Amino acid sequence: MKVVQLAQQLWPLVGHSRPTTICHHLKPRALANNNHDSITQFDLSLTLKRKAAEISPDLKGTCLFLVGINSSIKSNSAQLLAEALRYYYFDSDSVVEEALGGKDAVRSFIKTDLKGFRDSETEVLKQLSSMGRLVVCAGNGAVQCAANLALMRHGISIWIDVPLDMVAKQIVLENFQLPAAETINGSYSEVLTQLTAIYEDSRNGYATADTTIALQNIASRLGYDTLDAVTTEDMVLETLKEVERLMRAKKLMEEAARPF
Repeated sequence: MKVVQLAQQLWPLVGHSRPTTICHHLKPRALANNNHDSITQFDLSLTLKRKAAEISPDLKGTCLFLVGINSSIKSNSAQLLAEALRYYYFDSDSVVEEALGGKDAVRSFIKTDLKGFRDSETEVLKQLSSMGRLVVCAGNGAVQCAANLALMRHGISIWIDVPLDMVAKQIVLENFQLPAAETINGSYSEVLTQLTAIYEDSRNGYATADTTIALQNIASRLGYDTLDAVTTEDMVLETLKEVERLMRAKKLMEEAARPF
């Protein structure tokens, strides 16, 4: 399929992109039987909505691109972030797969025309970056070349840094479905080895993001005993705070550059 055809198919998908229900991998504390935990979760959700409402006017529809190893933690965070900001949500790998005819078609395309597939990834990113009010869960193809990294500069890029062992457990124990472009299987140790190779190949691209949201840092700062205690709301609230910080810094720089 020609790249231009892929671009033409992208626009109709906008009407179906806004999430309505989010399946959390990071378990919300509201599911606990303890009333205190339920109240805490309610307060956190309310705080998240308030923070999103505070920064929305200054954000002015700027797109947010979430990069990092593919995981349900990253995708759930992207969906909840879009919901909080009243943005549209896209998964760039899913858009490519749908435009090219499904996972099998993608695998075949990669085998016969890898460059064409990479061009398709770039075209999808180009179209997404030209829109407004989007949260994009970006696949690893988004950080593989300078052209793609430049396209994400149209918005704010955020590295969702999740420990690889957590992602490996999702794949092996929870049957987390990776995009067709990533073929990972085997035992836990084999999956972890394959994830590590992908991480090493992509981390320089991840590191170009405007900011990093590290799950381990959140768990440490909040005093959690385990990493699994971190919720999607925790991740998204931290993301909103970082976006707010970036916008504040940008505003100060713009004011400093103005002539007296």
